[in-house]
Order: sequence, then C-alpha cells, then structure tokens
Amino acid sequence: MALKIRAARTNRAAPKRRGRSGQPQFRAISSTLSRFAIEAVGAVPATVEESLPMMRLLLRALAGFCAVLCVLPEAAWPAAPSWEQRWEIQVGRQRYMDYLQRGEIVSRRSPLYRALDPVAQAVAAVADRQYFAPFHFFLLSEQSPNAFSMPGGNVYVTTALLTMLENKDELASVICHEVSHDIHHDMYAVFQATQNGRSPQDPAVIAYERAAETNADRSGAYMCAKAGFNPWGMIWNFRQYREAMGAPNNGGIDHPSDGQREAQLIALFRSHPSTFGRFHNDIATASPLGLRQVAQSPYSQYPQYPQQYQQYPQYPPPPPCYPGC
Repeated sequence: MALKIRAARTNRAAPKRRGRSGQPQFRAISSTLSRFAIEAVGAVPATVEESLPMMRLLLRALAGFCAVLCVLPEAAWPAAPSWEQRWEIQVGRQRYMDYLQRGEIVSRRSPLYRALDPVAQAVAAVADRQYFAPFHFFLLSEQSPNAFSMPGGNVYVTTALLTMLENKDELASVICHEVSHDIHHDMYAVFQATQNGRSPQDPAVIAYERAAETNADRSGAYMCAKAGFNPWGMIWNFRQYREAMGAPNNGGIDHPSDGQREAQLIALFRSHPSTFGRFHNDIATASPLGLRQVAQSPYSQYPQYPQQYQQYPQYPPPPPCYPGC
C-alpha cells in the first residue's frame, strides 16, 4: 500500500515486481548486448547473470568510445581541407598539368624510375606522416640538374640531376630537402606575403626564402637520418655539383650559397651526435645508383594525376615558381 501511495504522489507507475531475470528494459538490453558478446567471444552465456560481466565490459568500452568522440570528434568526422590545403593542392595540380601538356614528364616505363622510386618511397614513409597529402615523385626530361617541390605533395627531379648523382644517399638528401618545403608550406607563405601588393623581390620575402632553404636543409637532414639514409649526402651533393659544373653554386638572391649551406650542415651534424653521430663523411660506403649509362626510354606515356585532386575548385594562380624551377 505504501508503494502505491508513493507512486501516486510522484505521478509515476509503480515498478513491476522484479523477477529472476530482472526488469523488462534490462532484459531487452541484455538480449542486445548478449548478441554482441556471442559474436565477440563465440560463446553463449547460459544465464543473464553469467552475461553480466561481459555486458559491463561492453558498456564501459562504449562509454570510452563516446568520450573519445567528444574530445576528438575528428576521429569520426575528419575535418574538411582548409583553404590553405585546397590552394596547395590546386596549385600543385595546375603545375603538374603544365608539365604534362608540354610532354616533360618522363614515362613510368623509363628504367630511371627503378632508381628513383625505392629511395623516394623510403623518404615518403617518413614524410607522409608530416603532411596533409601523400607525396608523389616525378621525373622531368630536362637538361639542367635540378629538383623542386610543388604544393600538394608533388616532387620533381630532372633526368639531368638523377644521372649526375652518384649514390642513394645523395638522391635521398635531394628528396628530403624538397619534401621539407611542402611540409613547411613555404610556397603558400610566399604567396601570402605577396598578396598585399608586396613584390616577390621585397627584402622581407627574399629573407623568408633564404631562411626557408636553411630550414629545409636542417629538416631534410633529420628526415634522411630517420629514413635510414646518410645525411652527409647533402654535403656530397654540393661537392658533386661543383665538380660537374666546374664552379660553386653561389645561390643567387633567394638561396644561400652552397658554401654557407655546407658549413651550416656540418655544424648541425657535429652539434647533434645523438642523431648524426652514427653517420660518417665516407662516400665510399654509400650504395651507388649506377645510372650514368642507362638509356632513357621514349617519353610517350604519362602517369595519371591522382583523381582526388579533381574535386577542388579553381584558386588563385601560384606565385613566381619556388624553389628553383
């Protein structure tokens, strides 16, 4: 009688008498969770009481998952690309299409890719985790030794540079330097700096570009070490260039000289022995590329650009080509 009076006062129905199996609502939840438990462990609980520990564990796991979604909603719903990311992808796609239409991209059938790809993919295994898009690597049929990155993850190496390099560490150092430019969003920074009427030749813009080269050298050295390549390959590249061209590279207005970059890298290697101490300035220990006598295949077929880039709208044209192209 007391239960009926209390229920009337609170406008609630009196609870049903609990039986051996518990309340109906609990019985329905029990049935649902039990099905999950059966699928998870492959066993059928004999009674509700036997299934209680498993159900409690599943409820705790569900609560933990919900907490993660509250704190990190991007775990379930990835954020849309930022304007910066869309701009970088679009600019990279535009530049790729320019090279493709001019017939400068080397066919994937060329044996030169057998030298480029293993080194590039080893670097990408480290670099991809630091950038919003995966890196792609292309050879350009050009007579000038050069390499450069475009926003959105495209890295270009000219056939002249590839055939000039002696070993895998030298090639890796080139790639590590270039992907660092994309990771640092250097081209977008230069673009932003020139949006308020500032000239690309403005001293502040030039100062940024020169600093960007130094930063890419530094980050590239760490990346090479992490990918298993000898960062001294950067030094060997500078020396190889001097030997091949017959003169040092003074860098120009937007690049430090090779002599400055070489000195800064050597100082970095010596000041961080925990990272660079296991590497030595011994080019004889490097794995050769062996490409000097490789005949290049006809460049008639071209790789297709990743289709996911097609979804982005048109964005402002890129600033003056940077770096080095």
